Amino acid sequence: MDVIIDVFHQYSRREGDRDTLTKKELKMLIDKQLANYLKHVKNKATIDQIMKDLDVNKDAQINFGEMMLLVTRVTCATHEHLHEVEDHQHQHQHQHQHHH
Repeated sequence: MDVIIDVFHQYSRREGDRDTLTKKELKMLIDKQLANYLKHVKNKATIDQIMKDLDVNKDAQINFGEMMLLVTRVTCATHEHLHEVEDHQHQHQHQHQHHH
């Protein structure tokens, strides 16, 4: 978990409050750190959408707790995606076992 905190601070201290992300910082963080994960998310939300979703207290800044909502959501989506991939692989394996 420390990694996430480090990453968060790497971006949060760039502008504005050092413990929150502005929209620009959030976008940079997502582009750099979460791009691979977001590929698996079914509906690719725009940054504006993500920002609106996460900014619970409507201060146009994302604090660490709000950011964790995104990380959790993305992690769950990736987790589901991995299971889907595994399921497909298992199906293929079963088909190949019928050679005599």
